[in-house]
Amino acid sequence: MKQALVGARIFTGEEFLDNYALVITGEKIEALVPRAQLDSSILQTPLAGGVLAPGFIDLQVNGGGGAFFTNDTSVSAIQTMLDGHRPTGTTSLLPTLISDTREVHQAGVKAVADAVAAGIKGVLGVHVEGPFFDMARRGAHNERYIRTMEQADIDWLVASVKAQHDFKVMLTLAPEHAAPGQIKQLTSAGVVICAGHTDGHYEDVTAALNEGLSGFTHLYNAMRPTTGREPGVVGAALEDGNSWCGIIIDTYHVHAASARIAYAAKPKGKMYLVTDAMSTVGSPEKSFQIYGETIYEKDGCLVNAEGRLAGSAIGMIDAVRLNTNWVGVELAESLRMASLYPAQFMQADNYLGRIVSGYRADLVHFTDDYRVTHTWVAGQPCTHI
Repeated sequence: MKQALVGARIFTGEEFLDNYALVITGEKIEALVPRAQLDSSILQTPLAGGVLAPGFIDLQVNGGGGAFFTNDTSVSAIQTMLDGHRPTGTTSLLPTLISDTREVHQAGVKAVADAVAAGIKGVLGVHVEGPFFDMARRGAHNERYIRTMEQADIDWLVASVKAQHDFKVMLTLAPEHAAPGQIKQLTSAGVVICAGHTDGHYEDVTAALNEGLSGFTHLYNAMRPTTGREPGVVGAALEDGNSWCGIIIDTYHVHAASARIAYAAKPKGKMYLVTDAMSTVGSPEKSFQIYGETIYEKDGCLVNAEGRLAGSAIGMIDAVRLNTNWVGVELAESLRMASLYPAQFMQADNYLGRIVSGYRADLVHFTDDYRVTHTWVAGQPCTHI
């Protein structure tokens, strides 16, 4: 079916367009045309002002809609997470597994493969966060699962990538605990390696970058900071011009000035927004269980019994709003950080992250006060308010 979305200011991924119509045919974007030139025979879907933008892409989603992926490594849990995050504007995501046994992680990767094979839209791959971390930087990850990487771990991750051609496998690890050549084995096979939960030194990170490490998970959090004499993980991340950095903008994980410093240091396009969301997003629940302990919402953030931050309670529209209104980034750039840049990191920017002819019709419409009203995934609409 052909339809035209009209009445909103359109952000293409590059620029804002006023008084334009977006024509969708089936799953794809067909055209952007001046509204005055729109064929009157095309069914019109009116949008009451606001912004129509590429759908948001979240590369770190632990849970949503009441489902926590590590606790429930099923296709139905993935669908619940997608449904829970869609009202926040997220149309694609990486279900994320936190530190656990190899068997749990293997089950999670299989569930993602099954979801993709079943044709569930919006699953770009899987993010395996842990368990190859530094104990001192483990955050809320349970210490009983933290360990060093073995060849058996590499073998199954490589096999997972080779078996699948439709999604990415991302692994977050502490590079200082990887033996020389281990990261290279993984990146050569196509595994996306990110540094996180790491107490490594600058030299550890640069060595890992030379082996193909290409990203940093929740920049600033759970990693060695920068000082005058020790650049640390943060310094290595900000210095490197080729790698990507995810960042949690929820007013708790990162100071606004620290975010601005990172944005100034990294080349444009190398910083992207993530939520690190837990099961409470898109759910009425205010607490949930990890490793048998209760994580609860306190003053808008999620903490465990030790008071450690345990993910976030935000959706992507919140990250966009805070990045714009709290950090002070222009809306256009915040939208790129929520869609185009993560698409580029995942090498999915040939069909996601822009509103151009031929791209998949993954879209979000939100009001001027950042309330998501509609989303489209592969052209299929959903109304949220």
